[in-house]
Amino acid sequence: MKILSDLSIKEFLSVTAGSDPVPGGGSVSALCGSLSAALGHMVAQLTIGKKKYAVVEEKMKEMAAVFKSYLDELTEDIDKDSEAYNLVFSAFQLPKETDEEKAVRSQKIQEATKIAAEVPLQVAQKTCKMMEYIHDVAKSGNQNAVTDACVAMMCARTAVLGALLNVRINLSSIQDAEFVINLKMESDRLEKEAIEKETHLLEWIKTII
Repeated sequence: MKILSDLSIKEFLSVTAGSDPVPGGGSVSALCGSLSAALGHMVAQLTIGKKKYAVVEEKMKEMAAVFKSYLDELTEDIDKDSEAYNLVFSAFQLPKETDEEKAVRSQKIQEATKIAAEVPLQVAQKTCKMMEYIHDVAKSGNQNAVTDACVAMMCARTAVLGALLNVRINLSSIQDAEFVINLKMESDRLEKEAIEKETHLLEWIKTII
């Protein structure tokens, strides 16, 4: 398959709408994260160079660089999620005729499934952290683009919650109890934090528009 992040919007939508399981919810969650980063970057850029916002110029330049970094990473994660799924699928295709083959297959499935849980967890962690910067750019940046920052926040929330669904469904197949407990705890923390951050900004925006 062609690199997903290199597809046009129409091509990506067409592939997603197809009968293959990838790209699926995980890749779309990463896409939501990258869209969020792109919007955050835009708001920062629309603030830079404006006399009215001269006092926050340097801060916005720093934020633009931060959003660009997140944009690059989350764009890569669109493909990483699909690659992780394919890794699990390949492990299930391994031979299982003998006891030795069964043991190897089982081990490879567990290893691949852990990766398939870790990739979306990383998406959720990055995006949840980025939400702090979205909050800042919404309040300090160009107020003509404040609603764009809010859309960035909503996209980020979707990215986090969507990625965490992928984490949890993979955890149900993992036998390493400690690994499962740790990722469940982290997932619960990220979900709560993401919802709180979005709610805080959306409640604030209602007071000014």
